[in-house]
Amino acid sequence: MTYQDTINWMFSQLPMYQRQGKVAFKKDLSNTLILADYLNNPERNFKSIHVAGTNGKGSTSHMLASVLQEAGYRVGLYTSPHLKDFRERIKINGHVISKQYVTGFIKRNKVFLEVNALSFFEMTVGMAFEYFSREKVDIAVIEVGLGGRLDSTNIIIPEVSVITNIGLDHTQFLGETLEAIAFEKGGIIKRNTPVVIGETQEETVSVFKDLAHRNNSKIVFADQEVTKVFESDLLGSYQSKNIKTVIQAIKKLKVKGFEVSEQHLKTGLLNTVNNTGLLGRWQVINEAPKVVCDTGHNREGLSYVMGQIQTHKENYKHLHIVLGVVNDKDLSAIVDLFPKNATYYFCKPNIPRGLNANTLKRIFSEHRLLGDVYNSAKEAYMSALKKSDLNDFIFIGGSTFVVAEII
Repeated sequence: MTYQDTINWMFSQLPMYQRQGKVAFKKDLSNTLILADYLNNPERNFKSIHVAGTNGKGSTSHMLASVLQEAGYRVGLYTSPHLKDFRERIKINGHVISKQYVTGFIKRNKVFLEVNALSFFEMTVGMAFEYFSREKVDIAVIEVGLGGRLDSTNIIIPEVSVITNIGLDHTQFLGETLEAIAFEKGGIIKRNTPVVIGETQEETVSVFKDLAHRNNSKIVFADQEVTKVFESDLLGSYQSKNIKTVIQAIKKLKVKGFEVSEQHLKTGLLNTVNNTGLLGRWQVINEAPKVVCDTGHNREGLSYVMGQIQTHKENYKHLHIVLGVVNDKDLSAIVDLFPKNATYYFCKPNIPRGLNANTLKRIFSEHRLLGDVYNSAKEAYMSALKKSDLNDFIFIGGSTFVVAEII
């Protein structure tokens, strides 16, 4: 099979949560353990950092990888979802996995994958772990896909576990309360392994402390410990929380023997995009008019983004918002965050899970958030550009998939 044939097979033959939703979700680690055993447990051959959380885990993972690269380490990076190409999920020192490796892995293991009905995410995790093992990375930063306790990545024994923050997202899988979600994400806490919590939240502190105590793991809350914050090339004031989390995680790694100087830390934070290729975090794609896209999509993430837009309101004449969401999004939990003094361009993400744009418009119109419906994110963006003055501001978001279609 060609690379495109391979990717098409992975997407179409096996369930993938990000595209299909709840039908693709498996609350079980048995398949991942079976695959790991079949691959001779590659996850045991490299050191790792495990990163979970509702918001910020992607940015935090990329910043950690960048800092470690600056310190001279060979760094694997596993994240999800991708924006443009599947290979973005698996990188070493910022370079994506080769097409040949992707096709070779599937070709070698296709019969086993089919017989055991492994999911898209399970096989991808297996591919990443085998690749990092064969390429002899010094350390790999592994981002959780969904939750933590029962996520396919949760077969590693990391040097440090990192949990960025907790919000009400994916409640149909993880629970209806912050405490319940914290318990699921806290499932990445391993015995005798230090854990860094990025953000102190009243509802979740006792959950994390209890899990750490049960596992004899030292726990620290980054926002209580870190007072000196360095700049990053990841824009958006909300990144300050993630930067504190990175600084604290690096401190824990240094205790484990990793050599990372303050200069490595500063340079790594300032060169995250160049070192890792991260896209879609307050990414400026045009200057006049100013166009920014961001993948934040739950209440906490969108709160940060809308707050960031507000900080720019003195610098633009009118705000345009290109918006699309997935069909399992609880719009009642986010609609109040959006400003009424904006023109909206409603669209449907180009995936089966995308919410019909007319439905989105109807619900937003009920809250006096007004605009028109477009056939695609690109059509919506083109219309926004056409209707904007050079000193206007265009925001694109609501879904990772909408951002992916634009950039």
